[in-house]
Amino acid sequence: MLKVLRIIVITVLSILICVLGTIYALIRLRHPSTTGILSKWFSSMHPLVGLKLIRRTKPDFAKPAIYIANHQNNYDMLTISSMVPPRTVSVGKSTLMWIPFFGLMYWATGNIFIRREKRSSAIHTMNQVATAIKEQQVSIWMFPEGTRSRGRGLLPFKTGAFHTAIAAGVPIIPVVCSNLHNKVDLNRKNNGVVICEMLDPIDTSGYNRDNLRELIEKSHQIMADKIAELDREVAELEQQK
Repeated sequence: MLKVLRIIVITVLSILICVLGTIYALIRLRHPSTTGILSKWFSSMHPLVGLKLIRRTKPDFAKPAIYIANHQNNYDMLTISSMVPPRTVSVGKSTLMWIPFFGLMYWATGNIFIRREKRSSAIHTMNQVATAIKEQQVSIWMFPEGTRSRGRGLLPFKTGAFHTAIAAGVPIIPVVCSNLHNKVDLNRKNNGVVICEMLDPIDTSGYNRDNLRELIEKSHQIMADKIAELDREVAELEQQK
């Protein structure tokens, strides 16, 4: 019964956020800070699924950056989405545009669509993103795994975020969330603690096409180590209850 009630409430609230968010985004048409505001609207629903969310942010980074986050499952909308900073837009699949209620809002907030099935189109889009970072002084939020990990750990990273960071001359800022796989049982009242943390910027000025792989591996290792650390902390917190 609890599961059914939660699904109904979350579905209704999600549609309401999408409708109100679309109106808000259209008024501020494609303003770069709207994405972060609406992301926090969605993340405010995390108590409805029995999660306690601990957020560890840093003072707003004054300059543009590429934020890279681990992508686990649909509950990311309730957890790590709360970490999107001001003047930050995301890069997402072009198919997102066709999701009812959500698609128009996603476009109106200024997010960038990419057609991943066409390599030439993807490269062109990443070049446009680098140009937008420089000209509009915006940051970009990306999931470098390219898909949800669904319990498989931190998947290998695709190169797009790192190519873009080097081309735009901006740092990489990792954002990580503790393990969400099988974390939420909608029939269970309390589903424990989730920790999201923003890490220190990674300087990209010494990297180019020749040593791009080193940057990717360094970023992956930093994120994997921090996720493991957060998972241990969550386990200790939940044992103390």
